[in-house]
Amino acid sequence: MTIEVGEIRAILPHRYPFLLVDRIKEVEEGRRIVGLKNVTINEPFFQGHFPDRPIMPGVLILEAMAQVGGVLAFKSFPPTSRPVVYLTGVDGAKFRKPVVPGDQLRFEIEVLKRRPPFWKMQAKAYVETELVCEAELTAMVTEEQAEKA
Repeated sequence: MTIEVGEIRAILPHRYPFLLVDRIKEVEEGRRIVGLKNVTINEPFFQGHFPDRPIMPGVLILEAMAQVGGVLAFKSFPPTSRPVVYLTGVDGAKFRKPVVPGDQLRFEIEVLKRRPPFWKMQAKAYVETELVCEAELTAMVTEEQAEKA
């Protein structure tokens, strides 16, 4: 199942310049997800991080992983609900290699444990086959009922 940016925008509340997911390549509801972010020199954060050597800030890589995890949570609930996802923790974050303009980040997120309302996920970010970042993310997922027309 591929999810394009239009549907991602319908799922996540984030907008430019903070929407950090371009496409979802795979979803196994309640289990795992694979998402992509194309990193270009036009990203606004490169003006200051760093002007002469552009490197994607690690905190934004973590945010992108959390956004992909948010899409997984959303897709894991029935269509009659509208889950709200809040990032509540980041553990064991490791940054293995700088991410630079021209890279394509591939995020692989796997659910480790679900005890409502909390989800614990293992998140990994790759450029091609090289691991560039990993962390355990914890999120609180609350379910809102969809409004009836």
